[in-house]
Formats: sequence, structure tokens, C-alpha cells
Amino acid sequence: MTQPAGATSSLAAGGRRPRRLVVGITGATGSIYAVRLLQVLRDVPDVETHLVVSPSGVLNIKHELDIGRQEVHALADKVYGIRDVGAALASGGFATDGMIILPCSMRTLAAVAQGLSDNLITRAADVMLKERRRLLLMVRETPFNLAHLRNMTAVTEMGGIIFPPLPAFYHRPRSIDEMVDHTVARVLGLFDIHVPGPEWLGTQET
Repeated sequence: MTQPAGATSSLAAGGRRPRRLVVGITGATGSIYAVRLLQVLRDVPDVETHLVVSPSGVLNIKHELDIGRQEVHALADKVYGIRDVGAALASGGFATDGMIILPCSMRTLAAVAQGLSDNLITRAADVMLKERRRLLLMVRETPFNLAHLRNMTAVTEMGGIIFPPLPAFYHRPRSIDEMVDHTVARVLGLFDIHVPGPEWLGTQET
């Protein structure tokens, strides 16, 4: 079942469809990145977000941020159930501009690496790979074991991007929020979505 979460037009200005970005949230720690990314994208007029949250993702968001399911859903343009394998996202015939899974659990990474389309998040990820669209997994675990590393290699070989949420310090962040915002801006930049944030200009510019 597809649930519209906001009043959005099917066409952007000029008769073009908005850029559709699929966002998957799973049960790894780091839900702050997902919520912040959705908040930032609300201010990008030509991007339409399509959200799927796993049950573990909902639980983790509540634990880490004390935010409920409906509050997260309200940040997206369209929301889908994790078991809705008949949803538009399950078909390559539904044009999208890519997918971000953040945070991405090791279980989800393994399913993507092995092509196990056992829920809508992993099926949508499989669609991205088969259609040669951009797929980014913000994997969250430490330390990595050999299975984790091999699964990351497999996804990379298929064209996916592995992007652990490792904070940078060259912009001298003064808070966790600044570190999160910098990472979110870097992730979105890989999809040609540019939002304000610190930029590395080399040591001569500091």
C-alpha cells in the first residue's frame, strides 16, 4: 500500500517529473542521518522522496531519537510498507534517480549482496543495481568481520557505493549536528543534489 505523506505534484516546474529518490531505513544505529536527510530534502523543491522503513528501523528511531513512525513518515513525499512487494518501487519500470539505505544494517547489506529481494527495501535495491541506477549503502557496524567486507566488495563490484558514516573533522565541527549535516551533504552530492555545507578547499584555504 502506498501512502502519500504530503501534497506533491507528479510534474515539476516546466513539465518535468521531479527527481525521485528512494530512501530505506533499517535497524542499524545512526537513524539521525536518515531523519536529517529527509528534513534537508523537504527544502529541495525538485526532489520527491519515496520512503521505506523496516520494523527494526522504526524501533531504532524511537530508541535513539524518541521519534515515532508517523513523524518520520511525515517527512517523506510517499511512504511504502516493508512487505508491499507490489509497490511501484519493486519494478524497474518506475523511473527513479537512485536509492540511499541509511543506516544500512549488515543483514540488509548481505541481502543486497546476495540478491535476496525478501522485502521492499532489498527489492528496491536490487532494482537499482539491475537498472544501473545509483545505490548507496550507509553501512553501520564496527568492527567489520570477513563476511561484512566480502558483502561490501560484492555490492561495489555490482556498481553500488559503500558509504560508512565516518565523520570528517577538517571543517572543525562544533556539534554532532554539524557532523551529521556534513555527512548528509556529502551523500546527497553523490546524487547531484547540492545543499549548503562545508566544502574542502585544501589546506591553503584554511
